[in-house]
Amino acid sequence: MRVVVQRCSRAEVRIDGECVGKIGKGFMLLVGVTEGDTQKEADLLAKKIAQLRVFEDEAGKMNLALHDIGGEILSISQFTLYADCRKGNRPSFVRAARPETAEPLYEYLNNTLRNTYALHVETGRFGADMKVDFINDGPVTILLDTDDL
Repeated sequence: MRVVVQRCSRAEVRIDGECVGKIGKGFMLLVGVTEGDTQKEADLLAKKIAQLRVFEDEAGKMNLALHDIGGEILSISQFTLYADCRKGNRPSFVRAARPETAEPLYEYLNNTLRNTYALHVETGRFGADMKVDFINDGPVTILLDTDDL
């Protein structure tokens, strides 16, 4: 699994002009699932996301996690994180998990963040054409890949 974590001051997602998810300060997540991923990978990422200390403390040092600042999460499914651009100019997405595998793991990750780590998580809609608007704070953007953790 791969997650792009973007520290934000606000974020929202719209589908057909309707706002379906909106947060204040926290993380905007882009979540990609590949074949072979399991709940083990989702658990690893949920723990890392919940404990990631990238918010400034009173000394201006990145030392605080979401809980410390009362932060929220906007989580967006993003199969294009597994784009393969090695050949030609049109990406291949064969490494992205099929929806019947990816959607349950995406939901599992979000529910783990909610239930295990008591975080407020808003989402888009899996497979929908979404318009995401956010302000990247810092900017701070971190790529988490379970192959590297």
